[in-house]
Amino acid sequence: MRERRPNRVTGPGHDEFWTYCKAGELRLQRCDQCRHLSWPPGDVCESCNGTSLTWELLSGRGRVVSWCTFERKYYPELEVPWDTILVELDEGPLFISNPRGFTNESIEQDTPVVVEFLECEDDEGDFALPVFHKE
Repeated sequence: MRERRPNRVTGPGHDEFWTYCKAGELRLQRCDQCRHLSWPPGDVCESCNGTSLTWELLSGRGRVVSWCTFERKYYPELEVPWDTILVELDEGPLFISNPRGFTNESIEQDTPVVVEFLECEDDEGDFALPVFHKE
């Protein structure tokens, strides 16, 4: 059963990201000029303003560098409390996500995690949301 989630960001760059997620791949844009890996997607490199960006397949591994629990209802689709984690991907970028199979009460700094894709839906339809479980 698909989990109902708040509407995701769509449009240029974002649509490609969601297509890769649906295929079970975590990909981010890498600048062909300076090799910087950027997140979120954009039209130009956030480091050098280069316009040649390639979607690179990442390992999906990282470590938790911060976390918080929301106790106020911001989205009607999500029951409170709900946990959020900040993952530093092995390749460098920071990625905000949700823990899967554990809660923020059981987490420690630098906990190793790996991505998995949760079947979800929003007003645009079905999609795969990258979430992270302990490695």
